[in-house]
Amino acid sequence: MEGFKIFIVEDDSWYADILEYHLLLNPDFTVEKFSNGKDCLQNLYQKPQLITLDYSLPDMKGRDVLLRIKESHPDMPVIMISGQEDITTAVELLKEGAYDYIVKNEDTKDRLWNSIRLLREHMQLKEENIQLKEEIGKKYVFSNIIKGESAQVKQLFSLMEKAANSAITVSITGETGSGKELVAKSIHYNSDRKKQAFVPINISSIPKELVESELFGHEKGAFTGAIARRIGKLEEAHKGTLFLDEIAEMDSNIQVKLLRILQERELTRVGSNKAIPIDIRLITATHKNLADEVKSGIFRKDFYYRILGLAIKLPSLRERGDDILILSRYFADEYCKENKQPLVRFSADAQKKLLKYSYPGNIRELKAVIELAIIMSGESEILAEHITFSSLESISDFLLEETTLEQYMVQIVKYFLEKNNNNAITVAKKLGVGKSTIYRMIKKHNL
Repeated sequence: MEGFKIFIVEDDSWYADILEYHLLLNPDFTVEKFSNGKDCLQNLYQKPQLITLDYSLPDMKGRDVLLRIKESHPDMPVIMISGQEDITTAVELLKEGAYDYIVKNEDTKDRLWNSIRLLREHMQLKEENIQLKEEIGKKYVFSNIIKGESAQVKQLFSLMEKAANSAITVSITGETGSGKELVAKSIHYNSDRKKQAFVPINISSIPKELVESELFGHEKGAFTGAIARRIGKLEEAHKGTLFLDEIAEMDSNIQVKLLRILQERELTRVGSNKAIPIDIRLITATHKNLADEVKSGIFRKDFYYRILGLAIKLPSLRERGDDILILSRYFADEYCKENKQPLVRFSADAQKKLLKYSYPGNIRELKAVIELAIIMSGESEILAEHITFSSLESISDFLLEETTLEQYMVQIVKYFLEKNNNNAITVAKKLGVGKSTIYRMIKKHNL
């Protein structure tokens, strides 16, 4: 941290010179001295990184100068230096915004150096935090997190932009693996709350009896095992965004309590009567159809309408057409870069195979399929034979390409032969047909 400017406000010129001498031992520091409060206040436009302020000044009380500084520059650090060892005075000044209170004695120099060291470390961490959040913001540019050029993706970007530019509650629906949390993060980090916390919580991953404490927090002794106060997720998300994933799994009693909190904008920790104001932006997500859950009586209607807000439905991967190939190329390039190996290409047959599959696991599954294909290929080109899908692949996937009934039968038999090490007898048993039928199809269709 270069160019660290310090104001010394001290009416004793000899003592001011001593402080200046010690501070200038650090070549990064520049010092300007003032003998009264008025001159210091008139020069605040220079925006020093630190002010050392004598408690007793000829024209103003040090406390009054401190209050005036904090009024116009609330983040400017001020270290009070005084001949008084009164603890009450020190506590009051610290409450009113002083960074530190140092008594004038033989330890003043060391105390001052230590206080400045801690201050600079804190400022460095603050700067790094700001830079980190700016980098995170860049990471969550819509086109950086969602790869594709389909009409569905363009419509999704439009809705995400509307969400990011407003404070409206957002409800995201989509199949497992379609990227619901990534969309939520992207909305947050492109909104005016991007410098505040993004707090995710998956309702389905928390035992039912612990959800209330996890969300709202609890006081020490609120229940058996509550050995200390716990801050809940809603408090953590104050001024930021709370992301409730798998909201459909939330118990109706918790829905009632959360509804009240969202309406009144204040919460009460478990085991407490004190109301705590909160300001959160809520984003929810689920793979279920909440409207159907309401109709069936599983999900509360009043809570549903409170959290609905701007509804964003993520398209499944199988609906996105050639985006599958764009994503495949992206995942392949990323894997090769991370593992320091040459980039690979996809054969025409490999591309056709990728486009035919239904991807029940969506983008998450595609990423795993591509990484495995790279490993299986061992070459610079991925062929169709290198692409294998999970055991969750069903016979219905053969129906993606319309053909004759006989061809469907050929594909089914071929699938089971490959799965059972070409054992025709085993395949015949699994399909409930005679082994001669299988042998005949093998011979006729060169299986």
